[in-house]
Amino acid sequence: MGAKPIISIHKKSKILLISQAPGRIAHEKGIPWDDPGGRNLRKWLQVSEEVFYNVENFAILPMGFCYPGKGKTGDKPPKKECAPKWHSRVLHEIENAQLTILIGGYAQKYYLKAQAKKTLTETVDNYPEYLPNYFVLPHPSPRNRFWIAKNPWFEKNVIPELQKRVAAIIS
Repeated sequence: MGAKPIISIHKKSKILLISQAPGRIAHEKGIPWDDPGGRNLRKWLQVSEEVFYNVENFAILPMGFCYPGKGKTGDKPPKKECAPKWHSRVLHEIENAQLTILIGGYAQKYYLKAQAKKTLTETVDNYPEYLPNYFVLPHPSPRNRFWIAKNPWFEKNVIPELQKRVAAIIS
């Protein structure tokens, strides 16, 4: 579908969202997280669209800046060259982000490196280990509904803590 980098940052962004890569809908619209996964993410964060898309609240920085295309079971992995080349430059522009939310395995493996657990499930289940700098989440895609159903502790324990932290930072 061609290059169409999709990021959203402001020097005063309070919370940094680092995720996989824009999906097909984001690529077509040019708006990150304007899809069912974005609705789930905003529900998890307990924020409105207005609050979410205020760049002084949330910076959005994917591991890959463009839609990578469709794979066998979902979108292909993010382009590997984007994060190493651009993340440090982009992050340097944000003055005082108070929390970085790592969404999905690609972001978690890149930023947590050896501290990431063997699986995404283990990493998310052990989210307190990464605080206060990082909060780890699975991808909010509707494709992950089976993971959510299989891991009820996520919505019972992790989401309330996420909402508490986000509310404290945004308010």
